[in-house]
Amino acid sequence: MLYRGRVHALDGFHVVLMEGGPTSGVAVDLAWPILLTVALALAFLIWLTMRHLSLRPSNDRSWVNDNERMATAHFNSDEVMIRNVRDFNWRSTRDFDERWIDVKINLNKISKIWFALEYFDPSKRQMAHTIMSFETEDGERLACSIEVRREKGERYHPIKGMFRQYELIYVWATERDVIGVRTRCRKKSVTHLFEAVVLGPGNERRMLESYLRRTNKLNQDPEWYNTITNTCTTNIVGHVNEVYPGRVPRAISILLPGLSPKLLHRNNLVKMTGTLEETLEKSIIDKRADSWDGSSDFGDWIRSEGSIDSSP
Repeated sequence: MLYRGRVHALDGFHVVLMEGGPTSGVAVDLAWPILLTVALALAFLIWLTMRHLSLRPSNDRSWVNDNERMATAHFNSDEVMIRNVRDFNWRSTRDFDERWIDVKINLNKISKIWFALEYFDPSKRQMAHTIMSFETEDGERLACSIEVRREKGERYHPIKGMFRQYELIYVWATERDVIGVRTRCRKKSVTHLFEAVVLGPGNERRMLESYLRRTNKLNQDPEWYNTITNTCTTNIVGHVNEVYPGRVPRAISILLPGLSPKLLHRNNLVKMTGTLEETLEKSIIDKRADSWDGSSDFGDWIRSEGSIDSSP
């Protein structure tokens, strides 16, 4: 049974005049702890948000060896010198010979773009990493992997990647390095290599220039990696659509790049050899890379003997 009552304020106190019992007074007393808890929770949430927004990315940290240097591009008319290109010799993911080189490219001779797709675990087809590789008329190739720039002792996790925990880096590297470490040292992963049909004839140079401008910008203005908005694939799509507006439509596979083969097929973004399933099967390069003799050109080796369709 509930009792009626009237509440009057007197000198800062609540005075409850009861007509039948104490129920209303007890309800008022119990409300204060709830309101205080809500207020404290909101204050903590505001503090946490402000702290998160105050974090600033930096290029000055103690980085792992393979992320230690950032590439820079120096343009001179139709040529570009790319400094700090990674060219590691990987025996395992922890055993390697460190080597950094400078590479000069004639921008007018960029003739092809290749798209690499690495599944970290074939049983989890949503998660993957994407890489672009640029080829010149004389067969020289240079790859760029857009990824988390890890500090020493730091491990990547996609949830942490949403909360300003990692910086972004454009890793310019030889294919022997950046594709080789994935195909020859990461035994659980599966890597595909496709010839891209991204922009149409003549726009390969513009694509490379777009990549290099962003590389230089990150040297001056570091950015946070973000699992949703600033990843390997979102940046690739951004570069493609910068050069060829609307070429890649919005799709869930941009956020989950492991699903990208259907997007590639549907929008004619890579050369197909038969059905999508046949193309995927033919594009796997892990076994071919693992059999590399160590002296031949690595890029030529993984494209030879029918491992992928490299016809013009």
